[in-house]
Amino acid sequence: MTIDGKPRSAAMVLVFLWAGVLAFAADGFLPHNGARLFPIGFYELPGDDAGLADMASAGVNLVRCGTRADLDRAQAANLMGWMPLPLDGGATDELKAQIQSVLDHPALAVWEGPDEMTWNYTAYSGLHKSGVYDKKGEWWEQTPKVIAYSETKAAEIIPKFKAAVEMIRAMDTQARPIWMNEAQSTDVRLVRQYLSVVDITGCDTYPVSKEKRAVASIGGTVDRWRMTGNEMPVWMVLQAFSWHELGESYADRGVAYPSFAESRFMAYASVLHGAKGVLYWGSSYMKNQPFRTSLYALTSELASLQPFLVAPSEPSASVRLVETPEEREGKGISFAVRRAGDDWLIALLNEDDKRHMGVEVSGLEGLEGRELFLLYGDEPAPIVNGTLVVRMQPHEVKLFATSRSFESARRDGRDYAGE
Repeated sequence: MTIDGKPRSAAMVLVFLWAGVLAFAADGFLPHNGARLFPIGFYELPGDDAGLADMASAGVNLVRCGTRADLDRAQAANLMGWMPLPLDGGATDELKAQIQSVLDHPALAVWEGPDEMTWNYTAYSGLHKSGVYDKKGEWWEQTPKVIAYSETKAAEIIPKFKAAVEMIRAMDTQARPIWMNEAQSTDVRLVRQYLSVVDITGCDTYPVSKEKRAVASIGGTVDRWRMTGNEMPVWMVLQAFSWHELGESYADRGVAYPSFAESRFMAYASVLHGAKGVLYWGSSYMKNQPFRTSLYALTSELASLQPFLVAPSEPSASVRLVETPEEREGKGISFAVRRAGDDWLIALLNEDDKRHMGVEVSGLEGLEGRELFLLYGDEPAPIVNGTLVVRMQPHEVKLFATSRSFESARRDGRDYAGE
């Protein structure tokens, strides 16, 4: 993958057969019915089958499951499930029984460790509220007290965590991946004390509030977690709620649902910066049906691009801004050029809050003579001497493909303006 003309590595590890059992890929994608899937997930498991079927029809392929019965429901909807486990408690008999209860389930795809495990003993606001820290935000000041506390907790938790992971590895002959989600700014040094024993890292980030709609932060966050994990697969957990829905503690953040355009920006910023999965948290609190409809329009769009989402980027492609130095200032354009069989996709994202009128994509000689379509739009896209020139509005996403078959038929919600 190349971002704004800079090469980015993308490990491609194929699914393989091991001892007659389908083993799971080490690149962050999921095997399913003989194919590799980009995870499009929800923490929410709808309580009614109609809601679950609607979620599945929107291209979602992975949901959080707490029991074998949950996995049964996921399987009936042709979904995969991930199972959260209390790995920070160690290799206990209770953990062994929990693993054993679902180990043979065909819908089980991923094990998840404790959510924000490192954050919870370092920067979690509850540490001040409960009296462990003396003042709010003390972690960021790195006082002797918080350093000592975090080191003590890490020495207690991480050996237990590693023992629990070892138990999973010994029991799970299908080698399902173990995923750890952390907070956006979780401490790098402490996270790296356990990353060597898991398969997927990443974080949650929810940048849309009444006062600030900081969707442009997503790409840099993905970059941070790719660096944190030394290029291990990253899954991003994105916003499926308005902060006010989470209770009185968040009332000051006001009513603010991401628009379709904002949700779309966050998803493609994740993908184009190298995330290997996108999941959504908070929809179980959601009271806004138009917002849900807009999210399902987006997940359906992503699902229609599955062949490209798991494909490598074309190494010969590059992008540059044909502009003055002043116009080029900013984050620029993230992009990917990918092939799936005989078809191509060119994905472009303007990460700046300003227009770019001369976005030049080069290295497209293989597309000479082919017709390109702007998905979900109508715009000429001629390839001249292996080059495509595009104009882009602030924070705009443009997808060009060799066929409109990669468009989703699900259009309701694409005009959702947010709140």
